[in-house]
Amino acid sequence: MSHSSASAGLPVNVVVFERGWLSSNNVLLVGSEETAVVDTGYATHADQTLALVESVLGERPLDLILNTHLHSDHCGGNAALQERYPLARTEIPPGEASLVERWDQSGLSFLATGQTCRRFRFTGLLQPGTECMLGDRPWQVHAAPGHDPHSIILFDAESRTLISADALWENGFGIAFPELAGEPSFEDVGATLDLIETLAPRQVIPGHGAVFDDVGKALSVARRRLDGLQRDPVKHARHAIKVLMKFKLLEVQSISFADWHAWLRGAAYIDVIRSRFFSAIELDQLTGDILAELVAAGAAEMSTSGVRNI
Repeated sequence: MSHSSASAGLPVNVVVFERGWLSSNNVLLVGSEETAVVDTGYATHADQTLALVESVLGERPLDLILNTHLHSDHCGGNAALQERYPLARTEIPPGEASLVERWDQSGLSFLATGQTCRRFRFTGLLQPGTECMLGDRPWQVHAAPGHDPHSIILFDAESRTLISADALWENGFGIAFPELAGEPSFEDVGATLDLIETLAPRQVIPGHGAVFDDVGKALSVARRRLDGLQRDPVKHARHAIKVLMKFKLLEVQSISFADWHAWLRGAAYIDVIRSRFFSAIELDQLTGDILAELVAAGAAEMSTSGVRNI
């Protein structure tokens, strides 16, 4: 975890907390009137998220919490921040607002992916095509479907800074989740990359990884990756299961075989992917093969008692 701010070419009142891959980066914008944070990390890291925000704000309150999309690694700290700053407003993209309102965990992604997120409330919507004031500047809200159909990205036209969430990383982009459930989204990924090219950002604050400024290179890497996934959707599906398994290992660090298999059976999304792309293979066989790949890659370790993250 590290800080990036003006030294990276960012506006002086923008502070980026670069997190590991279990939690999304948090972007803190400190204005003369209001303070705001974009994305809040994973639930198990909520205490660290609070400490990071407080380390910059000191006695100042947090006025606004924003989420680019509602995957657990981007909104898992919402509830803790709302408890710490009860007057803070919370704004989310409109697509899943009704699910959050009634806290429909099966409609939201948390249960199906086997991840955790404490219930939070929201007070407003980040409508694409509008602007929101963050750190005394107007940031444009743009729809950015692909990784998630409801995701948005934020762009400050004055400094040409883009908060890209999982639409663009320095070395790719987030898994195209709708595609795995049979809802075509690779074209949405491509359209969002085209939008980012049109915006022509000078620097990008991604959802994961360091702030970067070679945007042209990142876009060409992302487009090559997208071409490869479109040619081989089964590879994309297998990678998605591997990512969900690695995410769980990052969360728990070590887990007994009984709990591991219970989690695999409970994370319905894994079996959705299996039945769509690997229907001839049993769940235990498929996940066992993928776990063996994680072990062979040095990303996990098996012992007599269970599985451990490395």
